[in-house]
Amino acid sequence: MPAFILPEISEKHLTHMKTHFIGCGCGLLLATAAAAQERPNVIFLVADDLGYGDLSCYGAQGVSTPHTDSLAREGVRFTDAHAVASTSTPSRYSLLTGQYAFRRDGTDIAAGNAGMIIRPGQYTLADLFRSQGYRTYAVGKWHLGLGSRTGQQDWNGTLDQDLRDLGFDRYYIMAATADRTPCVYIEDGHVANYDPSAPIYVSYRKNFDGEPTGASNPELLTKLKPSHGHDQSIVNGISRIGYMKGGGRALWRDEDIADSIIAHAVGYMEQAKGQPFFMYLCTNDVHVPRYPHERFRGKSPMGLRGEAILQFDYTVGQITAALRRLGLAENTLIVLTSDNGPVLDDGYRDQAVELCGEHRPSGPFRGGKYSTYEAGTTVPFIVSWPGHTRRHTSSALVSHIDAMASMAALLGMELPEGAGPDSRNSLRSWLGRERKGRDHVVEMSVNRSLSVRQGRWKYTEPSDGAPTAWQTGIETGYRKVPQLFDLKKSVYEQTNVFEQNPERGRQMQQLLEEIRQGRP
Repeated sequence: MPAFILPEISEKHLTHMKTHFIGCGCGLLLATAAAAQERPNVIFLVADDLGYGDLSCYGAQGVSTPHTDSLAREGVRFTDAHAVASTSTPSRYSLLTGQYAFRRDGTDIAAGNAGMIIRPGQYTLADLFRSQGYRTYAVGKWHLGLGSRTGQQDWNGTLDQDLRDLGFDRYYIMAATADRTPCVYIEDGHVANYDPSAPIYVSYRKNFDGEPTGASNPELLTKLKPSHGHDQSIVNGISRIGYMKGGGRALWRDEDIADSIIAHAVGYMEQAKGQPFFMYLCTNDVHVPRYPHERFRGKSPMGLRGEAILQFDYTVGQITAALRRLGLAENTLIVLTSDNGPVLDDGYRDQAVELCGEHRPSGPFRGGKYSTYEAGTTVPFIVSWPGHTRRHTSSALVSHIDAMASMAALLGMELPEGAGPDSRNSLRSWLGRERKGRDHVVEMSVNRSLSVRQGRWKYTEPSDGAPTAWQTGIETGYRKVPQLFDLKKSVYEQTNVFEQNPERGRQMQQLLEEIRQGRP
């Protein structure tokens, strides 16, 4: 039976027990013959575009997130946790594979009809859990491509490659994200609720004859209008990126996306029947288009974006309530986080900017989604496992990249050769058993430029690009010169001190180069 990190045991009790240290390639795990634990269920609950400052347990203003706050109180809340990238696709790629996205071409923001970015045969978190007898399930946003070739998917038949080739037993997902076609759910290789009277066609090159678009038919935009881009095919009164024809009864209703994700996640847990499961649960909140269920309307002074945060918190509450009802709460490890930093105006006129008020989605950090600055990758990160996590707030430096090695340590196993090449075992930090975190973290912006954090220092390599990200108003941090920031003096990254600290700057440059060449 695999070994696991166990709750703290008193010294008195230890005198009556034989203590065994079980070695794995990722470190030593404490176990005892008398206190062997049932294998835990594991849920990675990943929000979309949820900023560091968007939860009340992280100081949010204008919105309250009691369910997430409760999870934080029962576990470890991290204040220096990082996604690997400041955009969705590369961030999720790295979390699931334990490989930095910059090492692979084609890991940029994926189109809705992209072929699979994680290739069959590449080891994933799902493979890891399945190898240990776990049931594995993915539900919600995917955005990592489907099928063997871009633009060649048979949306009216069976996908030739899908998540079952990546270690997942079953799945119910959005092919990309809510602002991209196709606007249908995919379940175990087929379009869910497929409507044969409305065959589905998708293109990211040109529209289909006679199909309305947001650009040409603004009168059909009954729910949201675009602020920039997002003016192509119209589904549910909202225009999207990409063109689509058909769908019929299979098309989603944006207001119901969260409820659909919750229903399928809970349904899967109900079917677990005592077998441990790994669930990769990805919400659409708070990504655009923000159009949450009617039950949240008027519940936040921040309008639709605030209501989407409430909907995310509702999802957390529904999942944790289901775990309690099913008697699974005490033996389920939950990792709650976000794929990248926040953005307000990301393509729709939803008044996110106008109604933000005193709320600071990025918390104390500069930038946001897309950028090199800290707000691009500094994300909420909460780990809860009753009886196993030490309840406190941790300043340990942690990264999504370590999910692979840390979960291998949880299961008492060694990773196969070549798996998770950049991942390190940070399980004791994740469970709050150690206050020391990583030595460094790597951050990648939307233009694939890299930054590295080590202690108080952050180095960002030179790169070309506009000072703001498209029409979002977010500062990118791109400069043609190397940048060095002393975060102890200014967490907001206001002053480049590279010239004043040339030796430190060269050390950080060397560190980044070593990482680029293969050092994890």
